[in-house]
Amino acid sequence: MEIFPALLSVITDPVLLGAILLAAVVGMIVGATPGLTASAAIAMLLPITFHMPPLFALAFLYVIGKSGRYGGSIAAILFNTPGTAASAATQIDGYPLARAGKAGKAMKVATISSVIGDFMGDIMLVIGVGFIAALALKLGPPEIFAVYFAAFVVIGSVIGNSVLKGLASALLGIIIAMIGIDPISGEERYTFGMFELSNGIGLVPLMIGVFVLGEVFAQMEERRNQPAKITSNETTDPDGNQLSWEEYKPCLPHALRGGVIGAAIGVLPGLGSAIAAFISYGEGKRRAKDPEQWGKGKLEGVAAPEAANNAVSGPSMAPLLTLGIPGSTIGAILLGVFLIHGIQVGPTLFLTDKELVYQLFACGILGIFAYGLIGYFGATRVSRIILKIPTQVLYPLIFLTAFIAAFSARGSLFDVTVMTCAGFAGWLMRKYEFNVAAFVISFVLAKGAEETFRQAMLMSKDGAMIFIERPIALAFLILGIAAIALRVRSIMKQRRKVKGALADA
Repeated sequence: MEIFPALLSVITDPVLLGAILLAAVVGMIVGATPGLTASAAIAMLLPITFHMPPLFALAFLYVIGKSGRYGGSIAAILFNTPGTAASAATQIDGYPLARAGKAGKAMKVATISSVIGDFMGDIMLVIGVGFIAALALKLGPPEIFAVYFAAFVVIGSVIGNSVLKGLASALLGIIIAMIGIDPISGEERYTFGMFELSNGIGLVPLMIGVFVLGEVFAQMEERRNQPAKITSNETTDPDGNQLSWEEYKPCLPHALRGGVIGAAIGVLPGLGSAIAAFISYGEGKRRAKDPEQWGKGKLEGVAAPEAANNAVSGPSMAPLLTLGIPGSTIGAILLGVFLIHGIQVGPTLFLTDKELVYQLFACGILGIFAYGLIGYFGATRVSRIILKIPTQVLYPLIFLTAFIAAFSARGSLFDVTVMTCAGFAGWLMRKYEFNVAAFVISFVLAKGAEETFRQAMLMSKDGAMIFIERPIALAFLILGIAAIALRVRSIMKQRRKVKGALADA
């Protein structure tokens, strides 16, 4: 298999190994810091990767994403503040364990389960991605556009509480992406006579604004409304920090099941780790011998969501690498890195840069072991570092870093303006529960979707009927429509249950 020569080439490169180790530490700290996310860190570090070789750039950001998913469990367990959305499921049992003086046990269970889930996801990625790419090579422009359509609809409708707001977020991302020069006619679109907009909206300032400034604005507003001092529940009791095999043995089936659930959900664009974590937690509780104890401090309640959370990481790369469709916000940023380095993502990637792809997989596998070792032996030290950083210092530092990163991308003050506007837009989207992930992913996908749509129209003699006449394209169109229908049905069913409960009360 191609993965073994790739692993050998990565292991024998000490500089690349150092980058993986650094990324594991950075991701863990960022994920464990309340108010920061792995997406925000990757967006801020994106300009640095312009001057790196492609593999270094991709591996560095990819491992930060992996480690950041795990790092969120540290904040959830110790601070009762989930570092990521998926860590909210870990918080249910992790924080009660910390309150009971078992923070060390909980974090070790989270570390081991994250490594198991992540490793399972990566193995499935390595085995399956070649088959997916081979199938993708047989798809023409009509089929690829239908896949884009299904991705837009699924991402917009599945995530969040409102289908309309999700679809509106996806549509807004498409509109913003269309600003600039029409690739066919050469005419300006939505530039309003501004020369700076003729080249379109830059990916880097947009992402920094939405992910970094938008998140910081939201956190600042939340802290102003509900000021609270972050305190650690770390225990100094040696028994509370040690984990035996007998204690972890009941957690293993939940971790393995969570790995399968997370890997399956990771392949589907837009669902993400939060959904995987809560599904795994619910399934684990349903199968447990003592479900009434879940939520009160069960180690199994930490293992199930953490394994699913991290198992999403690898398989979510499959649609990105084979179809050019990112399955997550981190995937959208990585797609930007590919494009910045002139690498065309899609089925042909496995013909032109197959070695690079498998080396990236190898870096991901080594990154799992890196954050696993660091987390198992040093998670409590990471929490002490975080507690020493006051928010009065943290947020100004983030602001300064964001402005420098946005300006350094192209040396343009206009990009700083774009970042600031995107920051306020990201904050408003979070405030009014619009779908930030759908907005960003749709922005990244829009140009590819437009290109394949126009190619399909040039191929067709019957206009849009080409999407109906070709079975695979029609299947994906139906899939997108079915996703909306099922989502609307689920929301209506949930509302009827709430109304019924209120009527009974």
